[in-house]
Amino acid sequence: MSRLLRTGLNAGEAAPMAVVGGEGVYFHLSDGRKLIDGSNTGGGLGHRHPAMVEAIRRAADTPVVNEGWTWVGREQAADDLMATAFKGEDDWVGAVRFCISGSEANDMALSLCQALTQRSALATRERAYHGITGLSRAMTVQPQWHGGLAVHAGGSKLPAPMAPVRILPAPDGAIYGAPAGNAPPSEYLADAPRLLSDTAATIIDYTQGGIYYDGAYQDEVARCARQAGSYWIADEVVTGAGRAGRWFAFQGAQSRPDIVTLGKSLGGGAAAVAAVVVSKEIVERLKGSSWQNYGTLRGHPISMAAVSAYLKVVTDDSILEHVQKLEKLFTRRLLEIAQKHPSVQRVAGQGLHWTVELHGPDWRTWHADTTEVPIASRVAERALEAGAVIGTSGEQTSLFLAPPLVISEQEAGLLLDALDHGLDVADAEHG
Repeated sequence: MSRLLRTGLNAGEAAPMAVVGGEGVYFHLSDGRKLIDGSNTGGGLGHRHPAMVEAIRRAADTPVVNEGWTWVGREQAADDLMATAFKGEDDWVGAVRFCISGSEANDMALSLCQALTQRSALATRERAYHGITGLSRAMTVQPQWHGGLAVHAGGSKLPAPMAPVRILPAPDGAIYGAPAGNAPPSEYLADAPRLLSDTAATIIDYTQGGIYYDGAYQDEVARCARQAGSYWIADEVVTGAGRAGRWFAFQGAQSRPDIVTLGKSLGGGAAAVAAVVVSKEIVERLKGSSWQNYGTLRGHPISMAAVSAYLKVVTDDSILEHVQKLEKLFTRRLLEIAQKHPSVQRVAGQGLHWTVELHGPDWRTWHADTTEVPIASRVAERALEAGAVIGTSGEQTSLFLAPPLVISEQEAGLLLDALDHGLDVADAEHG
C-alpha cells in the first residue's frame, strides 16, 4: 500500500500510470512503454531538455538564499523576464515578484488587490480554475475543484468560503460546436458593471473548462473592471510563457492588465516557479509600504536559473513561431476528428492547448463524488493503447491536449491519432 496521498487528473480510483523517466516529449513507464506526453502544462520544453538540465546543474552549486536576501540570479531572472517576455510592454509593466506555484501567485495577487482597495469581493468568469490554495481556491468555480473532499459514496465536504465571489458570463470561441449567432461581449456582459461594482479584483484565465482567449471579451471585461475600480488580473499561469503562440494570451487585444500571474512553463518544466507581475501604477501605489507576504523558498536560486534558461531557449529556438505553426495543424486535424466522431460536442483551443468536450452530463453537476470512471477518463485510457497521454482536468466529459512546446509535427500527428483512437469508446456509448 502506498504511503503517498495523491490526486489523479483522471477520475476514479485506479492508480495513475507509474512514470520512471522521460526524454523529450515522451514519458517512460515502469512497464517499459514510451508514451507521448500530450497534456502536461508544466513541461513546456518536455523532459530533460539539455539547456534546462545544464542550468539546474550549475544552480545546484549555489547557496540557499531565501526571499529576504538579495540574490544576483533573482535580479537577473527579473531582468530577463522583462527584457524578453515583456519586450514592447515597457509603457505599463512595472515589476515582478517570484513565488512557487500558480495557485500561490493568484492568491498573492488577489490578496494584494484586497489590501489596495480595502474591498473583499472578487470576480471571475464561469467555469474558471485559478488554483487550490487561499483566495485562488475561492476563485475556482469548477465545481469539482473546491479544495475539500469529494466523498465517493456521494456528496462533498467543502471548506468555508474565503471571499464573496461574483461570476461573469464566459465567451464561447469554439472552432466546433459553438452556439449559432454568438452575441457580442458588450451584450452578454451588460450586467458586468453592477457585478464588479464592489470587487477588489477581476481575474480572467484563458483555457480552463475549455474557455479560451477572446480579444473582444477581454477588452470589455477590462473596461468594466476599470470603470468599477476593480483591478484586472490576467491569469496566464497556463497560457503565459509561450503556450498561446505568443508570450501572453492578453497580447491579442488592446487592453493591458494591472497584474499578470505566471507559472507552469515559466521554469521550463525543470523547477517549480511562478510570478506576479504588476503594473507601474501598482508599483507607485506600493511606495511607502511593505508588502507583508513572505515565502522562504520563493525565488530560490535553482528556480531563478530555470527561468532565465527557459526564456533563452524560447527565444533562441524560435519556439513561439513553432507553436503558431502547430496551431494550424491542430485546428485542421481536430476539426476532422470532431466531424468524424459523433460523441464530440465541442472543440476549442489556441496555440498548444486544446479542449475536446464530449456529449454527456452538464459540467455544472459534476462533483467527482463517485467511484464511477467518467467517459473522458475512459477515452484517455484507450488513447494510451495508441501511445499518448491525454488529460481530463478531472472533468467528466472534457479532454485536453497540451503537449510540450517542442513537439514535432510528426509527434503531434501521433498524439492526434491517439485521440482519434480513444474517441471510439465515447462513440460506442453515445450511440
